[in-house]
Amino acid sequence: MAVIFNHVFFERGFRPFFLFGAIYSATSLLLWAGFYAGYVTPSSVMVDTVSWHAHEMIYGFTLAIIAGFLLTAVANWTGGAPVRQMQLAGLCALWLVGRIVINFDAGLPFWLVCALGTAFIPALAVSISIPLLKSWNKRNFVFLGLLSALFACDISFMLSENRLYLHIALLMIAAMISLIGGRVIPAFTVAALRKRGMKIYQTDQMKMDIAAFVSLAILALLLVIIGADNFLFGSAAIVSAIIHTLRMRHYHTYPALCDPMLWILQMGYSWLVIALFLLGLSGFDFISFSSALHALTAGAIGTMTLGMMCRVTLGHTGQNISASPLTTFSFILMIVAGFVRVFGPLIIPAYANVWIISSALMWSTCFCFYIFIYGPMLLSSRPENTPA
Repeated sequence: MAVIFNHVFFERGFRPFFLFGAIYSATSLLLWAGFYAGYVTPSSVMVDTVSWHAHEMIYGFTLAIIAGFLLTAVANWTGGAPVRQMQLAGLCALWLVGRIVINFDAGLPFWLVCALGTAFIPALAVSISIPLLKSWNKRNFVFLGLLSALFACDISFMLSENRLYLHIALLMIAAMISLIGGRVIPAFTVAALRKRGMKIYQTDQMKMDIAAFVSLAILALLLVIIGADNFLFGSAAIVSAIIHTLRMRHYHTYPALCDPMLWILQMGYSWLVIALFLLGLSGFDFISFSSALHALTAGAIGTMTLGMMCRVTLGHTGQNISASPLTTFSFILMIVAGFVRVFGPLIIPAYANVWIISSALMWSTCFCFYIFIYGPMLLSSRPENTPA
């Protein structure tokens, strides 16, 4: 048993959570496509299949990728030892148990389903809070607050099955994309382009970064108080979109188009801007709220997670951070999947089912490519003489 826990797979959080998240995402979207095609009905404790899909893409897939990223990043931010071996395996077990009790109705008491289905987030929060508090890394305490909000939304949804709590959770994830993207996209872009001989520099935008986060917090608060079908919510979403657009002035987006490992992250952030604009339009009743939400999920979350998963896997397994042709194709396919899911039903609503099925199959294919290309790296030791 000790040999299993000492395997390289449990050395860093990104290894198991990226692999499990990719497998779960590919499988779930295949089931979702099968549901729309009329071939399968996913079994779940949820009352309806749409709630299952929404909940599991947030708390199953996306949270797994967030966990893998945070567990890896916190060790770098604090200089402390990463969560690994038995503790990491225990976190993986909690995540897996949560997926089992949500996906299969085994007749367990409802309170036990709730307890097991939501236990992963507080365990994750405790795991990253210990090194953050020890090093008093105040800058990143915000992630503890966001995880707490995600936990509160999960509990509330499990008790009520009101999708409002899932919508709030999505805005918390949007805040994470905004925070992390605002840090890593300009840093990665400048570092990579300077290696190519370009004389460009990173511009500090602390006030804009704070304004972007606050705008999303206000948007979440308005969603709770007045709902999304309101001109005030729509106006706040447009303002947030403008703020996030202005941040991109210093992201060197155009020169980043030369490198797929850069433009995929730029596109992920751009999807966040698109989603906020569409949320604004939905507030003014120009488009459906669902279309705007899918710009955030199929667009921003799908693109940003795939790009970060590939980059982190390459960097932390000692590989060159460059995209293979198949990786580049998967990036393009993910972007197309987002556009098909969001704009297909808006342009030709009579074929909405076709657009949804097509997008789901493309999404699933992208993560199958990730498993095929990066799975062996996640299961293997770093090459010798490469820094951790």
